[in-house]
Amino acid sequence: MDPARKRRVRLVVALSTAVILAVALVYTSFSASSEARSPSQLLAGAQTGKSYQLTGKVVNGSIEKSGTTYRFRVRDRSGTTSVPIVYTGSVADTFRDGREVIVTVKRQGDAFVGEKDSLVTKCPSKFQEQSKTQKT
Repeated sequence: MDPARKRRVRLVVALSTAVILAVALVYTSFSASSEARSPSQLLAGAQTGKSYQLTGKVVNGSIEKSGTTYRFRVRDRSGTTSVPIVYTGSVADTFRDGREVIVTVKRQGDAFVGEKDSLVTKCPSKFQEQSKTQKT
């Protein structure tokens, strides 16, 4: 076989492999992600044993700590619907009442069990109050 033709064949094979790998990477990235759900959405249709990302605010006065296990409730951002969470693992220093959190949970009976070390606390923006006063 002609050396120029061999190079062309190798180039086509290498580029085809690169395109296939890129498509596979994009597909797995999008299929692995899950939409964050609110407590009311979880109560309406969460299946036992399936993982969900829960987002909402920690209910004031609901945090109970026993060793590395936390029990607390998460409510909708605007509303009163809340779900109980049992979570074991590390938490950020900013974890406290009223803070927005995202945690990966599985339904077990009436409660939701958080996956270890999946709790993320959203910090309030230091510019939030300033932007509200600028609009008025």
